[in-house]
Amino acid sequence: QDTGNPEVLFMPLDLSSLHSVHTFATTFLQQEPHLHLLINNAGVSAGGTTENGFSLTFQVNHLGHFLLTQLLLQRLQSSAPSRVVIVTSSAHCAGRLRMAELGRSPPGPFAAFQDYCDSKLANMLHVRQLAANLQGTGVTAYAVHPGFVNTQLFRHAPLWLQPLWTPLSRFCFRSPAEGARTVLFCATQDGLEPLSGHYFADCRPARPWAQGRDDAAARELWVRSERLLRLQPSLGTAVE
Repeated sequence: QDTGNPEVLFMPLDLSSLHSVHTFATTFLQQEPHLHLLINNAGVSAGGTTENGFSLTFQVNHLGHFLLTQLLLQRLQSSAPSRVVIVTSSAHCAGRLRMAELGRSPPGPFAAFQDYCDSKLANMLHVRQLAANLQGTGVTAYAVHPGFVNTQLFRHAPLWLQPLWTPLSRFCFRSPAEGARTVLFCATQDGLEPLSGHYFADCRPARPWAQGRDDAAARELWVRSERLLRLQPSLGTAVE
């Protein structure tokens, strides 16, 4: 309604269901011959387990996006130049991926928040390895920190935290439109191709925390994600 564009189409996709991701990808590929831009934006911070047996937060924020990107990758390549933008967060600074237990909720009283931070680190590493894999294909990838945005992301926060969180998010956080600026910058700005694999905040390149620059961890995360999702291996990296 805001744009007046009659060509906007809605297609259902539930990242907490791997079946839904496969169904969406199949339907999209049958209907749309081109794909120039994929923005992986969905994010949750909540406890619970999906129907696939993974942590809800980690599956929605990383595994679902990883699967979706892999299923659409050939179409992105055939449509090049094209871009993948993955919304991460500065919360990746607190991420601690337990590779042998990937997809499981971390232990401890703050498990939901830690799981969120871990998933944001996974987003960072996903972009890093994706960009490396796609060098020379005409497909580029970017990680984006949108800032602290007043959305319903933390609607599942504990009740004791709500009286603090609600006014803080309302008066101190960015609006959704403001939070979208860097995402749209990476999606549309000319000349960003040499910066594929980089992390952006406030519409400019930023330096990730050390764990977000770990190439060995990025490769291991990729291999383990493929294994969890039962995808054909695309890297020659052995993981015990």
